[in-house]
Amino acid sequence: MELADEIRIDAPKHQVYDALNDPEVLKQCIPGCEELIKHSDTELEAKVVLKVGPVKARFTGNVTLNTEGAPDAFSLTGQGNGGAAGHAKGGADVELIADGDGTLLKYNAKADVGGKLAQLGSRLIQSTAKKLAAKFFQSFAEVMAREDA
Repeated sequence: MELADEIRIDAPKHQVYDALNDPEVLKQCIPGCEELIKHSDTELEAKVVLKVGPVKARFTGNVTLNTEGAPDAFSLTGQGNGGAAGHAKGGADVELIADGDGTLLKYNAKADVGGKLAQLGSRLIQSTAKKLAAKFFQSFAEVMAREDA
């Protein structure tokens, strides 16, 4: 499954980059996030509760950041285990482009799911992933607007 989109954030690029690397900001924005622990500048651990169709599961996972192109671009990879519900792994490439007094955030993400989740069908998985991504970026834009005010 692949997702790609872009969103304009009303904040300068350096603030957007810093916020995307702030565990407290991310915890507020990730749908269903119960816990987000930063182990290092490139390693995070998350506990997230998600409902996909009839399947609700608590995922525990790790995310690794690659910040070689920062602050213009970075990538992340991760994997999570939801017990009997299944597992997921994937990654995303993120690009930040200065846009006047704001920032254009573009992302391209790929994910694979297995277990019960994979049996739900690709349309349900795809639509849920799109909703979760939209919810994350809407929350992120709102957090950035509050910090800028």
